[in-house]
Amino acid sequence: MKRQLTILVLFLTFSLTAQSPAEAVEWKASWITLNGGDHEAAGMYLFRKTFTLTQVPEQFKVHLSADNRYKLFVNEALVSVGPNWGDIKHWNYQTVDLAPYLKAGENILAVQVWNEAALRAVAQFSYQTALIMQGAGELEQVVNTDPSWLVIADESYRPFPQRVDGYYAAGAGDFIDFTRSVGHWQKLKFDESVWEPAHPVFETEARGFGFRQRAGWKLVPSILPEMELTRERLARVRRATGITPPPSFPQSPARLRIGAHSRASMLLDQDHLTNAYLTLLFSGGTNSRITITYAEGLFDSEGIKGNRDVIEGKTIRGRQDSLISGGGTGQAYTTLTYRTYRYVQVDIQTEDEPLVIEDVYGTFTGYPFEMKARLQSDQQELSAILEIGWRTARLCAVDTYMDCPYYERLQYVGDTRIQHFVSFYNSGDDRLIKNALNLLDYSRQPDGYTLSRYPDRQNQVIPTYSLWYVSMLYDYMMYGADQDFVRDKLMGSRQVLNYFITYLDADGSLKNVPGWNFTDWVPEWRFGQAPMAEDGSSAALDLQMLHALQAGIALEQTLGRPEFVRLYAAIADQLTHTIREKYWNDTRQLFADTPDRA
Repeated sequence: MKRQLTILVLFLTFSLTAQSPAEAVEWKASWITLNGGDHEAAGMYLFRKTFTLTQVPEQFKVHLSADNRYKLFVNEALVSVGPNWGDIKHWNYQTVDLAPYLKAGENILAVQVWNEAALRAVAQFSYQTALIMQGAGELEQVVNTDPSWLVIADESYRPFPQRVDGYYAAGAGDFIDFTRSVGHWQKLKFDESVWEPAHPVFETEARGFGFRQRAGWKLVPSILPEMELTRERLARVRRATGITPPPSFPQSPARLRIGAHSRASMLLDQDHLTNAYLTLLFSGGTNSRITITYAEGLFDSEGIKGNRDVIEGKTIRGRQDSLISGGGTGQAYTTLTYRTYRYVQVDIQTEDEPLVIEDVYGTFTGYPFEMKARLQSDQQELSAILEIGWRTARLCAVDTYMDCPYYERLQYVGDTRIQHFVSFYNSGDDRLIKNALNLLDYSRQPDGYTLSRYPDRQNQVIPTYSLWYVSMLYDYMMYGADQDFVRDKLMGSRQVLNYFITYLDADGSLKNVPGWNFTDWVPEWRFGQAPMAEDGSSAALDLQMLHALQAGIALEQTLGRPEFVRLYAAIADQLTHTIREKYWNDTRQLFADTPDRA
């Protein structure tokens, strides 16, 4: 039976559905980098391009991307941060309108590009350090990346290894030595004498069979809007040593002087968890060391966080950045990627000169969801719960959904399915949901199943999460606005179900599905796997298979093919009968975990 079903499913899968091609852009611009050196190594490159406009146009759109990440400044204003996460075969580019930031006369584009190399986030793929920008129209072609752009390596930066308790996958911190930094490089009037023309990554393109093909990244347009960037002040100083902040700080700037050969420390409290780019402004203090530590909560002597409001008898540990002051006035540090924190501790050790802290603040970032749902209740506690829940949902949604922004920043199917319901019900915005379904579809392995999370350089497999991907497609069909989007994903759902069909036993139940068959973190279960009998059968797996089959039937009935409806219905009917016969305990009126307990 297995072989016949598999052949039928494979035949129908590949003969009845075609994937829609991604939106095509003819790339005339070049990927550019610094000439020479190891472009896969950790480092930071700074790029500049000046150009002149006789007048400011109504729009000035550009497509841009970089590896690993970029920050784009236009006439010194931060305009875009990206690109959104993808993989090498689906590398996102952003489309940004620069017109609001331009002026008649000379303009300056300045782009900061960095590579964390081996220390980068598990979700961050990389080919090599590089930048690409191309104008969307004829007028904008003047900014296309080519050797007219200038570049320099910023030797002040290196990725800072992290020591965080538990599984940590969110990437490096920043080490910045301001004695070696390139100051004021975003300004129009700037000495470029030591900068050099940018070097094309690909000096030639493969040609043949009527097409041109570049190696490396396969660029696709991001379907997401720009992430929110909103200035937010930290709420208060919880404790300080070697320094006496005024009551107005940190809700407003203040000059905090730390004398030469001194140590100082201050613990700042946001009063709630946030995702933000932290900015620290300071002057003087040549060779002073500044360490910034970020935490969700403080730890007691037994390593327990407990009540997050309580700091007495507790210490901070977690993600860090490390700075060395260059001694100049108006030094500014902003984290390269956002940090997740409620608490921020700034520790300072000066050398021969005093150092002055001038300001500390954050810039909140996240997917720009708008709350459109309303809760009317005479119970204030429910409104407070909704506020906390919405804040949590926003913290776990940036350019992907994620299980947690502090430790992992990984888009797991199981977590994402819950999160996408929150998005549907509260905002009606389905773009991040579509992005998640695209990314998970890109993760498909040769056998047909999807990975447990994506983007993911470690290729983690949780077979049951692949079943839930089919259910997510069903959810989108029911709540989303783009039915053609789901129709184009039916090939993927068929491949997932076909993979599991190959593990059906004669009675129609699953047996010995390989991999980490995670269901939930039940304390009595081994690594979250539901109990499994010696013969490899498990009620939890069979019920999840049945749920996915029911989702597959609904998908095919609405958008697909009757052949699959009949196929899945026959398998589901047999599995339903087997589940009742195999696991039902009539005495307890419950389904048992395994047949021997029925």
